[in-house]
Amino acid sequence: MKRSKPKAVCCSPLLAGRLTSDETAHLAAIFRALGEPARLQMLSLIAAQPEQEVCACELVEPLGLSQPTVSHHLKVMYEAGLLARERRGTWIYYRILPEKLAMLREALS
Repeated sequence: MKRSKPKAVCCSPLLAGRLTSDETAHLAAIFRALGEPARLQMLSLIAAQPEQEVCACELVEPLGLSQPTVSHHLKVMYEAGLLARERRGTWIYYRILPEKLAMLREALS
């Protein structure tokens, strides 16, 4: 009977990652939403405000985008879980969810 040589192991096996499959799927959706430069800029503008909140109409001029385009981008970030929104009369205000930013920060560290 012929014996085979034991295979050399180059690295120790990975035992566990920091993120679960569900967490990685959720984070991937958030990163896809932030993959659009206009959305990343919007998030930056919102974060720079004292209350980390803006009315959708306030983003039109600084971004040079139409109001429907701004609303679309805000909706995508809302659906990704980055923003909360509140209707006040005819206006919709968007606020950053700090726990989501903390989750992103933790995942990248």
